[in-house]
Amino acid sequence: MKEPGDQDTDGRRLDKSKSDGKRSLSSLKSASRFAVREDATDETFVEGGESYLEDDDYDTERLEGSSGSFHYDYVDNIGDSQYVEALAPGSEEVEEEVKKKISENFFYDYTELISMPFVTPDSNIPLDLLTLVHSFGYDCRKRANLQLLDSDNVIYIAGNQLIFLNLKTKEQLYLRSSSGRGIGVIGVHPDKTYFTVAEKGVFPKIIIYEYPSLKPYRILQDGTELGYAYVDFDSSGTLLASVGGSPDYTLTIWNWKEEQPMLRTKAFSQEVFKVTFNPEDDEQLTTSGSGHIKFWEMALTFTGLKLQGSLGRFGKTATTDIEGYMQLPDGKVLSGSEWGNMLLWEGGLIKVELCRAARKSCHQGPINQIMLDEGEVITIGADGCIRIWDFETVDTADSIDDTGLLEIEPINELQVGKNVKLFSMIKMNEIGSNFWLAQDANGAIWKLDLSFSNITQDPDCLFSFHSGAVEALAVSPLTYLMATTALDCSVRIYDFASKMPLARMKFKQGGTALAWVPQLVSYTGAQIIAGFEDGVVRILELYDPKGLTIFAGRKKISDADINLKQVFKPHTARVTALAYERDGEILATGSKDQTVFFFEVEKDYKPIGYITTPGPVRQLVWSSNSHPDSTLLIICENGYVLETPLPTIKEEEENRDVVSYEIKDMDIKCFHFSSVKSKILRLIEIEKRKTLRDLKKKEKEERRKQLAAEMGEDGEKELQVEEEEEEEEPLPEIFIPSTPCHILCGFYSEPGKFWVSLGGYDAGFLYHCEFPSYDQSTAITKKKDEPFDFRLLEDTEDNPIQTITFSIHQDMMFCGMQNGAIRVYILSQNKPSLINTEDYWHFNIHDNNYGCIKGICTSFDDRFLVTTGADSNIFVFTIFSEFELKKDIKAEVPSPRFGIETEPIPEDIEDPKAYSIENARRKRQHDKLMKEVEEIKAGKREKLKALRNEFWKLLEMNQGLPKHMQFKRTDFDIDSKIRAEIGRKTAFKIQQVEKELAWEKEKHQIGLMKLQNRFRESLESDTIVVHAIQSDHKISSYRLVKPSKYSKSKRTSLSDRRTSKLERLEKEGAGRKDSQKDTGGNISVPEESIIEKGKKFRPKTLSEIMVENQIEKTRKLILKAERAQLKIQQRKKEWEELYKSKPQDDFEDPRDVQAIKEAQLYMGDFNLKTAADYKIPEHMRINAAKKEEELGHLDTLAHSKKKNMNKCILSLRDLKVAVIEEIQCLVQELKSIQSTLHVSKHIPIPQVPQILPEEVPEKRFQYDEETLLNFKRQQIKIQDETSSQLEKGESAISGGGFLRLSSIKDSDLTTRDSLSRSSKASSFSVDAVKFLEFEKADPIDIELEVMKRDEIKHLYMQQYLTNRIKELIVTFDAELHLLRHQKLKLDTQMKLSDLHHVTLFQEMLLLKNFEKQENILQERVNSLDKEEQDMQWKINETLKEMEEKKNEIAKLQDQEKALYAGFQAAVGENNKFANFLMKVLKKRIKRVKKKEVEGDADEDEESDESSEEESSLESDEDESGSDDEVFDDSICPTNCDVGLFELALQLREKRLDIEEALVEEKKIIDNLRKEHDTLSKKVKVVAANLNVAEEALEAYQREKQQRLNELLVVIPLKLHQVEHVVFGEIPNDLSGTLVFSNHSLGRLQERIIELHEENSKQQKLNKECRERRKQLIREKREMAKTISKMEETVHQLMISKFGRVIDLEALQTLSVNTTLEELKIKKLRKELMNAKEMKMWEEKIAQVRWELMMKTKEHTKKLHQMNDLCIEKKKLDSRLNTLQNQQGNAFQGPRKADIVARQKVTELIQLQAERISALKEEIALLRKKGGLILPPIQPPQEEMKPMGL
Repeated sequence: MKEPGDQDTDGRRLDKSKSDGKRSLSSLKSASRFAVREDATDETFVEGGESYLEDDDYDTERLEGSSGSFHYDYVDNIGDSQYVEALAPGSEEVEEEVKKKISENFFYDYTELISMPFVTPDSNIPLDLLTLVHSFGYDCRKRANLQLLDSDNVIYIAGNQLIFLNLKTKEQLYLRSSSGRGIGVIGVHPDKTYFTVAEKGVFPKIIIYEYPSLKPYRILQDGTELGYAYVDFDSSGTLLASVGGSPDYTLTIWNWKEEQPMLRTKAFSQEVFKVTFNPEDDEQLTTSGSGHIKFWEMALTFTGLKLQGSLGRFGKTATTDIEGYMQLPDGKVLSGSEWGNMLLWEGGLIKVELCRAARKSCHQGPINQIMLDEGEVITIGADGCIRIWDFETVDTADSIDDTGLLEIEPINELQVGKNVKLFSMIKMNEIGSNFWLAQDANGAIWKLDLSFSNITQDPDCLFSFHSGAVEALAVSPLTYLMATTALDCSVRIYDFASKMPLARMKFKQGGTALAWVPQLVSYTGAQIIAGFEDGVVRILELYDPKGLTIFAGRKKISDADINLKQVFKPHTARVTALAYERDGEILATGSKDQTVFFFEVEKDYKPIGYITTPGPVRQLVWSSNSHPDSTLLIICENGYVLETPLPTIKEEEENRDVVSYEIKDMDIKCFHFSSVKSKILRLIEIEKRKTLRDLKKKEKEERRKQLAAEMGEDGEKELQVEEEEEEEEPLPEIFIPSTPCHILCGFYSEPGKFWVSLGGYDAGFLYHCEFPSYDQSTAITKKKDEPFDFRLLEDTEDNPIQTITFSIHQDMMFCGMQNGAIRVYILSQNKPSLINTEDYWHFNIHDNNYGCIKGICTSFDDRFLVTTGADSNIFVFTIFSEFELKKDIKAEVPSPRFGIETEPIPEDIEDPKAYSIENARRKRQHDKLMKEVEEIKAGKREKLKALRNEFWKLLEMNQGLPKHMQFKRTDFDIDSKIRAEIGRKTAFKIQQVEKELAWEKEKHQIGLMKLQNRFRESLESDTIVVHAIQSDHKISSYRLVKPSKYSKSKRTSLSDRRTSKLERLEKEGAGRKDSQKDTGGNISVPEESIIEKGKKFRPKTLSEIMVENQIEKTRKLILKAERAQLKIQQRKKEWEELYKSKPQDDFEDPRDVQAIKEAQLYMGDFNLKTAADYKIPEHMRINAAKKEEELGHLDTLAHSKKKNMNKCILSLRDLKVAVIEEIQCLVQELKSIQSTLHVSKHIPIPQVPQILPEEVPEKRFQYDEETLLNFKRQQIKIQDETSSQLEKGESAISGGGFLRLSSIKDSDLTTRDSLSRSSKASSFSVDAVKFLEFEKADPIDIELEVMKRDEIKHLYMQQYLTNRIKELIVTFDAELHLLRHQKLKLDTQMKLSDLHHVTLFQEMLLLKNFEKQENILQERVNSLDKEEQDMQWKINETLKEMEEKKNEIAKLQDQEKALYAGFQAAVGENNKFANFLMKVLKKRIKRVKKKEVEGDADEDEESDESSEEESSLESDEDESGSDDEVFDDSICPTNCDVGLFELALQLREKRLDIEEALVEEKKIIDNLRKEHDTLSKKVKVVAANLNVAEEALEAYQREKQQRLNELLVVIPLKLHQVEHVVFGEIPNDLSGTLVFSNHSLGRLQERIIELHEENSKQQKLNKECRERRKQLIREKREMAKTISKMEETVHQLMISKFGRVIDLEALQTLSVNTTLEELKIKKLRKELMNAKEMKMWEEKIAQVRWELMMKTKEHTKKLHQMNDLCIEKKKLDSRLNTLQNQQGNAFQGPRKADIVARQKVTELIQLQAERISALKEEIALLRKKGGLILPPIQPPQEEMKPMGL
């Protein structure tokens, strides 16, 4: 309702500037508009719903004449506002009224908030032209797009709509957005009474609705610039946190009921996914997003409430996007990661990274959500898994090594499905159940049961949708059915009239194009054609399964089903367009591969051919029936539009020899679009300026007339001056984009003409184009064509038309926009020429950012409109009509064709690399050509073979000739280079083939290695079956694998208690002492050895001998005293040890205590393990580690026994091989003997046994070249005879044949050696037979006798060998029987071990389940035990320190007593100043301590303490002398000994020192006593906690034992082993029986006898011990008497010898004065050293004198040399002068030889002069005292030869 003041308010609002609208939040709030409801009180004010910024933007846009999209967004807000600006800005009353609260009962008007469709004014288009009736889509990839309002209703965002979905009735209710720019995010109040809708747009709003009334309750403004990313209520619901999206990412905390922002800041510089409050603390928040997580806290500072953020630092962990996280109660945060592990944050750092065992990630992929429910942590992963984790384990997790990883295992987990990607999850409010709703990013809503019980329900998919953009849409031409497809590899069928999804079908590739087969092709309208991204086209058939006659095996009959009818692949890239010709005869398919394929529909889509296009195909449109000819409009993305006629259909005979399907003779028209938008804008600007000029001219004429009338000539002059100043701006330049803009869609207008819509720069218009005439000479790419007409489309400059469709009656054009809006243009009846595009209806429905409309279609009767978008949404609208729709409209699913259920399903093309139709045809042609080439090659090979045979015949003829007539082999070569070239080429080809096959070779080698590692490496021995020779018995070895992991590894157990700190310290202390002793001994030995060596090699003098004697004398005296002292100390130590070892009265022998403990543990009345109060002894406690060790021991034992048996069987196999070899030798020998005997006397030769293949399995994989060739021949034969379907089976059979052949061949190889040996053995007999064949003379009598004897011998040998063979066979069979009997026994044992293994494994699994909690309890027990031991150690240390301090106090008191005693002895008995001196000694004096005390209070305390802690003697003396007069102790009295007075003062200082030390020690004792008491209390508490922990551990052990008792154990028993018999029969119920082994039963019986014997022994031992005790008591009394007598004797001896009792220890340790002796030794050593040093200097002086003499001699020699050189120089000078004088005038110039000679002489002179000067300098130095001695000058390297004159 509009108030009277609204008009003025709006008028004032128009005058505001943009800067006023962009002020800060506080200024905006202070200047906000307020409205008063008519029924509200005077004190209740409400904040208005609009901000100045929005109004200013709107007004500015209106003034500038901008697009109308802003118009419909804000027209209702401006025109129908219900608010009044009640307060003037800047007044004090405004600030007071802002603080007033909004009424609790105030609601906004929903109809005034929501966005409405825009309709051009005066267009008569109804506002409700389209009405939304249903939504089939779901934006499953939008964050938190599933919220629960109650147990039956959920809400989610669909474009610009908020959909309420009833889970039971599946009804939908819709709320529109207020901005029309989309909805960013939604949230629900904790009480489920409100929900919030955060929108998108320019400064969008957050609207909070009340539920279930759905009334707008509060509106929050100015929280972000363009859109909200996430909102969240706090736990109480009073605060709301919102975070914006790009570009500002603003975090705002709202007091939403007051519509006031509390805090605001920038969350981060990158995308923020989420913001949430801490459920336990509303002042803590967390945000996460792209590569960051941030922790926030609302802190109260001196400037007010602030929002302080701390960025999480990843440290060593890789930076990751964080989607899911959870705040823990103690402030820590648990977050997910991209790789699937959980990160535990504390203090802004990663405390630990949680993973699963063996470093496996918690989820395979990112963790999208983490929640805490009922004390359990729930993680939802993109891998489709939900895992439950123990909260305490997560909360207390900490890193244990440098990796920062901690391995934990989930309590439970649920795998929802294979192709499931969970994004978010919410709990349903159902009492007594644990049901959740889950958002699946792959397009589904799931209902999940997380109770994890026996009645847990399987995951239930409530709704299924497309995931991702819906790529294509098709509507049935007969009924209300539609089909959609997307890149999620599914095709779905919907009944949009009854709002029901009917059927779906999944494929391997995503769908990209869709079309409903027209009625001319499929009369029932049951067929759909779909194109996919791999280039495959599939024809699907829709039918009603209820119409089938056979329902065998059907449980639930759906309303519709899809059948695959036909599949073909015309393209190699994604199919983008499908179109049927108007008569339904031809199908055209377009693709990204720049081809258009044509099919003949009537002949089962027989391929006709294809044409290539200059760009990727965007759209295919066939001409309508109004066109004279049927043509196809092909729209390409890159600006090309083609028109092709109907392709001609050729006969099969013509196509048979064609290599390709490409159609090259088709007349194709082409239009290459050239940008004209800049020209159009230029023309519009020219027209606009022309109109303005005309208006200005009219205004000027009127003004001229007015000025002329008023001012006359002056007015005309002024007007001329103004005209001269005006200048026109230049026109816009012509601009053509470098890259052509994409054509988005188009349609035919007339024959040869069409409309197109473009994107990019050319958007904003519809262009009318016409094909130019067909010109084959010009290239298509060089053409540039321009449209001849255009239509301006309002507000489409940045929002082009994406797709266009028309109504059936062609009276409406429906446009799908790029921003997800729908625009409808009303056309003239039967005139779709787009004469007028000014009137339209526009409404935003899909998401404005990513909801581009992909498909838009009307139903067959124009009653419905369906749109699909890139935001996964599918909307169904009813189109406004004067006729009312029937309420119960339902689509009719086509009935199934007759026999559809019996038709074979065509084989689908699932391989994306399969050949297309064109490639397949080319492949066939290529194969045909290759076959012909192979035939030609075969003919050539036959000719070559014939020539080769002829050549070999010639070679044979050449070999038959005499040698002198034979040709050499090289003579047959026509050219030797040819053979060399052939050999080189052959080697090169072999090398090339090896290189080509190198990768395959490596691949197969690696594959073979992997197979061997997988199957053979783990196998120690394969099964070997050894057969008996005469019987059917056989024995097989064990197929033995390598030992299991349990027998190799040994886990450490946590159940063992740690050693106490005290024990460790004792061990370390002992070790340290020993090491110190060892090192001390080691160090001292080398020193002594060094000293001894020094003594041996050092020269001794008289002084040294004296020193050594003095040292030795002193050393002996000191050593004697040390020995005496050491002996005394050793005796004291022995006495101390003896007294320590003395047992106390209540002492008990530790062995007896240990024996009693063992008796309590192992003896007595025990309960069974099944008893409720059974206590598990410490040694019988078992855990997973021990059970694994036990399992490993069992495996090792079984493995060793099997291995031994296998060795025996292998030995038996080797024995059989040896027996067969021997039998073969014997048979050969038997055959040779029988060759000499008559046939009638032959005995049947025994058959030689054979080695079967299964007896030598290791030779199964051995092969040679012949075997491989045979295998290849078999493979080729099989491929020729059988079809491709049977190849696999036959190849397996041939493989078996290969193995059999190889094994038979190997068996022949094994017998080859034996045959060779037998042949050698019988060689002699064969030679004899051959020899006899040559001699055929009649034998004589002797020979006959010999022959008879040989015959008898041979008969004997024949019988012997036969018996030997039988003996060998019988012996082997007997060995096999014995080993078989042993193996049967071992098999029984192995079966029992297997049963035991199963039991152990079950126990181990059970123990592993208990292990984690048991380790926790055990760790607690260990920690408490360690803590108790540490405290006990501290108590012991404290007691030790107290004892030490008490001893020190006793020593100090003894010193004090000794001080007084000594002073009294010094004073004497009859000294009259004794009392005075004693008072001086005992006088109290307050002394300043070493450390200065600060403050008077401290001094008072110290004086009090010192006065209280005086010694007992001092207090007594003070009391006795308190009545005396005061005396002065600073002056010595007269006649008093000054020495005694000074001694009293000195002793007083010592007394005061002792008293201070006593005070300090007593303080320390008090502190230690307090510490001891505190530790004792703590020990009691820790002991109580330890007892509780041990009881908990014991209870857990008992529970574990009970669970172990529940495991079933199989024990096979024979009847005689069952002794539990009732009335002579075995009872049916054996649950109360016990099972004992014979060994255990016998041990128990033996134990009874042992106990009787032990009892008698203990009684006897007790009697002996009592007698021994009595004897020791008597001996003790006698020893005490002896000691007292000896002490009296010693006392008397001391008095008689020394006159008084003396201290023998002091007497024995009396030694020499060591200081004096050391000084004497030092003096002797100093004298020795001085004498040595004097001798050393005398030697040095003599040496220097000798060196000086030698240097003097050497320099004298050098002076003589210098004299000789001077004389020689003088001679040379005179000779040179002579030579110069003798030169004549014969030569005018100097000769070259002279110049060279002169140079040499000059050099020689210079060198000699240098030597002379050096010698002079050296002589001068030597003449000086202490001069330096230089080395002698070296002669030159080159000798100077004398020059010839």
